[in-house]
Amino acid sequence: PRPVLCARMASTVAPLNVDVVAVNTTTQNSNASTATKAFNPVVCYSPMMMTTNGMWQDEGVNPLEFSLPLFIVQVAVIVITTRLLVLLLRPFRQPRVIAEILAGVVLGPSMIGQSELWASLVFPVRSLLTLETVAHLGLLFFLFLVGLEMDVDVIRRSGDKAVFVAMAGMALPFCMGIATSFIFRHQVSRNVHQTSFLLFLGVALSVTAFPVLARILAEIKLLNSELGRTAMSAAIVNDMCAWILLALAISISEVDSTALSSLWVLLAGVTFVLFCFYAVRPLMWRIIRSIPEGDDVSNAQITLILTGVMIAGACTDAIGIHSVFGAFVYGLVIPSAPLGVTLIEKLEDFVTGLLLPLFFAMSGLRTNVRMIRDPVTVGLLVLVFVMASFAKIMGTIIIAALYAMPFREGIALGFLMNTRGLVEMIVLNIGRDKQVLDDESFAVMVLVSVAMTSLVTPVVTGVYRPSRRLVGYKRRNLQRIRHDSELRMLACVHTTRNVPSVLSLLELSNPSKRSPIFIYALHIIELTGRASNMLAAAAASSSSRTR
Repeated sequence: PRPVLCARMASTVAPLNVDVVAVNTTTQNSNASTATKAFNPVVCYSPMMMTTNGMWQDEGVNPLEFSLPLFIVQVAVIVITTRLLVLLLRPFRQPRVIAEILAGVVLGPSMIGQSELWASLVFPVRSLLTLETVAHLGLLFFLFLVGLEMDVDVIRRSGDKAVFVAMAGMALPFCMGIATSFIFRHQVSRNVHQTSFLLFLGVALSVTAFPVLARILAEIKLLNSELGRTAMSAAIVNDMCAWILLALAISISEVDSTALSSLWVLLAGVTFVLFCFYAVRPLMWRIIRSIPEGDDVSNAQITLILTGVMIAGACTDAIGIHSVFGAFVYGLVIPSAPLGVTLIEKLEDFVTGLLLPLFFAMSGLRTNVRMIRDPVTVGLLVLVFVMASFAKIMGTIIIAALYAMPFREGIALGFLMNTRGLVEMIVLNIGRDKQVLDDESFAVMVLVSVAMTSLVTPVVTGVYRPSRRLVGYKRRNLQRIRHDSELRMLACVHTTRNVPSVLSLLELSNPSKRSPIFIYALHIIELTGRASNMLAAAAASSSSRTR
């Protein structure tokens, strides 16, 4: 028979209808407070082997009792469920993050997880630590990709409008979160530092998810429009401010932490950021300059850079800030082109398609709708969330009016800035891990965030229709043009192989002095619908202007 071991479970893992043996580790001579503090759930289980010997050698052995087959089944179930929900929500033009979060809710204790057989067979407590570790590894590399997609030079060129839109869209909801945190702090969390709860709630209410927004704009074909560029630039500024506030909230979120320890965490975090910008970034530029013209980045250089992602995450985790902050800053200091574009092409499909759904699924597995019981808490959270979203929309409309933007564009921009998703899920998960939010508040905030994000695409497509402006251009065709007017031609060139065909077309057009031809050459860059498209194109255009 296999030995049975008892392992103390971390508070971050939510049990899914399994047998938990509570063991009181205190002695009879301990006082009541010490006994309460030392009381933690302990799960007893058989040690899991890595792989099975096969169904023919071990008769009657369940393969899901072994760690690797169970993990493979969990990943397959999560990915298949996510893809099915993506297909179901595609007619409603919902972003993929909605399907990923709902997949975890469907598989978790809110729905299918209510079955004890399902919970103990597919998602037992003993396996959630492995699943959560891989999910956070995927989150680590995804935040590295987000940092790569955020080009600092693009932010500098975005102008004052994007900065003011970001500040207005963040300041009003953040102030509302501060005001309401004093009212119902004790309804949501217990024994938490007031400043920490204030910052967590303010960031959760004011954040804009840059990666999710980029994918929404790509799906509705507004990525390279004026509205899309403004929204993307404002979301980048908003995200950077949110990460700074989140790092500040984490540093003071520990109940037993002192002001001195929080100060040391902040100083160490600032030192890490300065080291990345003034030591790591010049090193990356040296790597780029060492690459011969026309050659790609070597595998050894890519491996070294990806190792740096894990080292950066380990450094910030040792400092006391979440590891994803280190990966984000590390990706931010890497130049976006050509090194950043190469890294994105190699990593994005694997990370976003396979690893990132695990993190959203873990957020859904933690979301237990049955924990929502107090109508007062639910009503307060929903009311505050709705008011914060309305405040963000109104602040964005005011800034848009100051810059003479049409009212419809202001409304669309306000809803785009209300895009939730990745960053808010990170904030809520960290808040739950730090016991800033209880299970009920966590579930309510996740569901309300999903509902708010699901409204963005329908409202923006219904309010903002740029095709109305182009109605007049439909009359400008060859049938209506005068014979002595200029003929404008757009020549699209992707590679040098396209040049001979364009020249042949020009020769056949037979231009004359009375009927000239004006050629507008357009260099086509291949885009794949990713968040890096606009940044890569902007970097390419800026580099061409500097030559």
